[in-house]
Amino acid sequence: MSLFQPLPDFKLTSGGKTLDLSRPKIMGILNVTPDSFSDGGKFNGVDSAVKHCEQLLNDGAAIIDIGGESTRPNAKVVSTQEELSRVVPVTQAIRKQFGDDIWLSIDTSNPEVMSAAAAAGADIWNDVRALTRKGARDMAATLNIPVMLMHMRGEPTTMNDFADYHDVVTEVIRELSVQVETALQAGVCADNIIIDPGFGFAKNYQHHCELLTHLEHFKIFHRPLMFGVSRKRFLAEVLNKSGIAAWQQSQALERDWVGSAAGLIAIQQGASIIRTHQVAMMAQAATLWEQLSDCQRSY
Repeated sequence: MSLFQPLPDFKLTSGGKTLDLSRPKIMGILNVTPDSFSDGGKFNGVDSAVKHCEQLLNDGAAIIDIGGESTRPNAKVVSTQEELSRVVPVTQAIRKQFGDDIWLSIDTSNPEVMSAAAAAGADIWNDVRALTRKGARDMAATLNIPVMLMHMRGEPTTMNDFADYHDVVTEVIRELSVQVETALQAGVCADNIIIDPGFGFAKNYQHHCELLTHLEHFKIFHRPLMFGVSRKRFLAEVLNKSGIAAWQQSQALERDWVGSAAGLIAIQQGASIIRTHQVAMMAQAATLWEQLSDCQRSY
């Protein structure tokens, strides 16, 4: 397989805008939580969130992904009211500050939160539970906006107990297929669906290696693929296995280089959206891939 195959010619529409995914797009992570694993508490005020959003946009983000509930292993459950109080004011403030042209995603599984966020100006629903919460599929159909369906087993508190696969690629595709079909039956538009294999959720080191080397198999969905492994434990395991002393026991922020390399490997296999904390680094890598891809096609 060539390293520079063109990305599928997918487009997303929301709020009167169109997002062209024939070129890789960077999704910048904006956690407005006190307990996210790498940046909890840094941006959970409206002013600090808006300032960080500006930095992410300047660094090359095409989408800002706002999260009001941590989904790290063993994260505390957040009430609907608390999640609303975190997400909605930030969404409103960002939309007021930067206008209607930027793309805002909400990282939530709560249909009530997503409804309020959409009313405040959000464009995309990023759901790690793939619309399995009560009322989520009906809400997605009603809102008629792009929705990311991620693969996970169990809940953040239990998911590590379910990291047991005979063939992880085949099983993840099969289980995601069920979620896609259920969403379609509930009235979710096929053109709104985005696929996320769920790196970091109910998977171990070997599972991640197998998924990352076979991402092209997810083209079977004929929908955009979102890849998100930024700062996760898998990257720490990669660094630990290197044998290089300076990389042992890495902190989350020290994994951005290897995370950007993983994102580039994902783009090479057809991923249209890369979700990351470190937008500038990933955007530079994606820009290199784009220019080399253009060069190959014109040669």
